[in-house]
Amino acid sequence: MSSAPRVTRSSQFRKLLLSEQLEFICEAHNGLSAKIVQEAGFRGIWASGLSISAQFGVRDNNEASWTQVLENLEFMSDATTIPILLDGDTGYGNFNNMQRLVRKLEQRQIAAVCIEDKLFPKTNSFIKGDAQPMADMQEFCGKIKAGKDAQTDPDFCIIARVEAFICGWGLAEALRRAEAYRQAGADGILIHSALSVPDEILSFKQEWGNRCPVVIVPTKYYATPTDVFRQHGFAMVIWANHMLRSAVAAMQKTARTLKEQEHLLSIEDKVAPVSEVFRLQNAAELQDAEDRYLPRGAENTSAIVLAASRGEELRELTEHQPKTMVKIQGVPILSHIVDAYNAVGIKDITVVRGYKKEAVTLPNLTYLDNDAFAETGELDSLHKALCAQKGHAKDLIVSYGDVLFNTYIPQALCQEKEDFVIFVDSDWQNQSSYARLGGFAECSLPNSKKAFNAKIYLRQLGNTVSRERTHGVWMGFLKVSPAGTFQLQAILPAILADSANRKAGIPHLLQELLKRQYPIRVLYTVGHWLDINSLDDVVQAGNF
Repeated sequence: MSSAPRVTRSSQFRKLLLSEQLEFICEAHNGLSAKIVQEAGFRGIWASGLSISAQFGVRDNNEASWTQVLENLEFMSDATTIPILLDGDTGYGNFNNMQRLVRKLEQRQIAAVCIEDKLFPKTNSFIKGDAQPMADMQEFCGKIKAGKDAQTDPDFCIIARVEAFICGWGLAEALRRAEAYRQAGADGILIHSALSVPDEILSFKQEWGNRCPVVIVPTKYYATPTDVFRQHGFAMVIWANHMLRSAVAAMQKTARTLKEQEHLLSIEDKVAPVSEVFRLQNAAELQDAEDRYLPRGAENTSAIVLAASRGEELRELTEHQPKTMVKIQGVPILSHIVDAYNAVGIKDITVVRGYKKEAVTLPNLTYLDNDAFAETGELDSLHKALCAQKGHAKDLIVSYGDVLFNTYIPQALCQEKEDFVIFVDSDWQNQSSYARLGGFAECSLPNSKKAFNAKIYLRQLGNTVSRERTHGVWMGFLKVSPAGTFQLQAILPAILADSANRKAGIPHLLQELLKRQYPIRVLYTVGHWLDINSLDDVVQAGNF
């Protein structure tokens, strides 16, 4: 069974050109305007040389190179599915340039090109047109033949634009040239006129008959009723530059208003909302693609930084500020932590303050105060933070206000879907100090090449883990899923109800999760973090 032939943009354009009814295509000059033209319902686009030049801010005199035009066309083609007819000026050179142009247009799914019989570099037809020289007719015919020979798509069209009326040569020359171009292989003739009435193009069509399709551009004779074009059997009307001109008028008005009024009150409701720009850019498709192709992102992750303690081991450095505000290379530890989270897209950060809380005032953070910091510990601070986040549907990373870390750490945690995930440093024997009392970890598999693609889980955590069974040291990071957060909100009150746990830390929570048989996923690393527990650590942090 034979399959139906593929409907290409070039075949769509040829169908328009040969249609028994009058067809219309509209100017566009970039990807955005091309998409707007398609959404308006047009079945084809005129890639205007004037408009493309103007949006580059240069004259319509081949000042924009043909490769710049080609690049612009590629954006237009990518943004749309309807055929594009390029206003190809004079073909950007001789027959050789014309052949290369056709090949490049076909590669970008441009359906057709229109070339005009004037000299390169061209001058816009409405600027002293009667003083402009025309190309040698036979040379122009050779250019058409070269273009037709170069095309590999049988439906690709070359439209020959006759400038005889523009240059003051009259009807006889227009007919003579049009016939020569038709015999050279042109798929259609564009007859151009600078008169404000359609007399020239109507007289041409009457003499021309139906030898091949005739395209017109009624920019100057715009008052002519469209039914006149239908009655005379024209194939296609091009609305040639009105998208650009309407945009220019709107931008000029907006710029003047902004300059005069110096506010947006009279502008905002009269311009397209930013959401409409996003829609035209197809931003939703990118979001869908990100969800499909990118690793699990950090934008749906929040962080809690436990920073309520003083850090007495730093002595005079924490006399008037908590440890988290001690400066490393002139910047507080907390700023380094926030920057690392921000770098991977985590912007929703809650900091639990306590000691000298008035000194912790970095911007763009949510603050929660544990005023009982002297009598309580990390679990009490975490419980307060979780209570403030009821109904939170994000993943959560819990970390400390005195632990510096590489951005790799939160990024890796964000990729994991398990309810509870921790990081373990397998290079624990070379650590001069350990992150937290009770942070020794026994895992289901030691760190090795064998463990690279395996899922590792925590078996024991605490200072009772024997040296032989220790696989690393817990680094102070706990990632919790929304379901895990719900579980913690139920577990923490029971733990804290025991007065013996008033100063309990996160390791105690992890031990309790293991007792209740909650699996805790382990990610291994070697380094990439620094727990600041001494003045020596502060010095070392400068090189972290």
